[in-house]
Amino acid sequence: MKTSLSLLSLAATAALVTACGGGGGGGSGASNPPPVQLGTVAVSLTDAPACGFDAVNVTVSKVRIHQSSSASDTDSGWTDITLSPARKINLLNLTNGALEALGQASLSAGSYSQLRLVLEGTTGANTVVKTGSTTETPLDTPSALQSGIKLVNQFDVAAGQRVDLVLDFDACKSVVSKGNSGYSLKPVVKVVPTALNGINGFIATAALASHVAVTAQQNGVIVAATTPNPSSGEFALTRLPAGNYDVVITGDGMAASVVGAVPVTASAMTQLSTVAAPIAPAVSIGRNIGGNVTQTPVSATEPAFVSAMQSITNGPLVTIKYSATPVGGGAYSITGLPGAAPRYVTYSSTLPLGFVTATTTPAAGIYRVDASATGYATKSTPAVDVSVADQANVNFSLTP
Repeated sequence: MKTSLSLLSLAATAALVTACGGGGGGGSGASNPPPVQLGTVAVSLTDAPACGFDAVNVTVSKVRIHQSSSASDTDSGWTDITLSPARKINLLNLTNGALEALGQASLSAGSYSQLRLVLEGTTGANTVVKTGSTTETPLDTPSALQSGIKLVNQFDVAAGQRVDLVLDFDACKSVVSKGNSGYSLKPVVKVVPTALNGINGFIATAALASHVAVTAQQNGVIVAATTPNPSSGEFALTRLPAGNYDVVITGDGMAASVVGAVPVTASAMTQLSTVAAPIAPAVSIGRNIGGNVTQTPVSATEPAFVSAMQSITNGPLVTIKYSATPVGGGAYSITGLPGAAPRYVTYSSTLPLGFVTATTTPAAGIYRVDASATGYATKSTPAVDVSVADQANVNFSLTP
């Protein structure tokens, strides 16, 4: 999430891998030009959690690559990786670091600055299936996407070498409600490291029916999210930039489990638990916070996001759960917030980790609730108390 909110039922992430290597050729002699030196590009896709949908389907038709970051889709000089036929992919099938290979192409050696991910815009090409339903609902795809989702990222291709790139397609953040008019696609895509680094572990399988989500956060902002494997409870938060992260494990009817200051390197996985000793979240009563968010002026493209957050004493600020409004504002509902305090432990390489009940600000069952939207100032209600009852009228008015 690139706003100050953090996701809990979280954003699906899809990664598109592009690789470069190959050979070149050409004649010899003074009358012939020097041989063109080539590299090769290959592409794959990955994703994260469920976020209220059982499927988020996008149909990829091609990936385009250009040396200039300012090149338009009609300029010359593009190299295309074309999928024939175009491939419909459920992003929510690609959890815990899995990749979907999309193809490869050769590139001249040199520097490149722009990629475009081109989606089909035909009827039925892009759809969602809400959790508990079997019906595919069309995902409205703006005509502007037919020229491709533009990604500016510098990478170099050496002759005869392979370069891997991963495009992270955040499925859940890319699906926005239009109220009673269905859903539209507002793509959120970024370039992330190819190496399978990050954070992994196991959640007790007895907890998995509670819609468990695992997030990696920094100062309450969710950087990555996933859901555990439904059979084994294994999870992996992959392809994270090196640094320290707070891992937050949440679900319906359970207290949040937080591991603070988890170190991540660029080339390895940091393990938080094992299959023999999985993390077992504590039971908690679940509460709801709801209300309405208005945007003045009303946005034609941007939803608002509402996050329930707590600061752990001598620990981090974390987001427990969040909700999105329809485009332009409207009703939201954050469900299943724990009435119990989080269980907390600072990371240690010695496993199993020893969680203890944390003290927080606000106190257990009380949350700081933030509302934000792109282009609007964030508003905050400092202490929404759900320790005894749900709160149904926590409203916000956002202005630039």
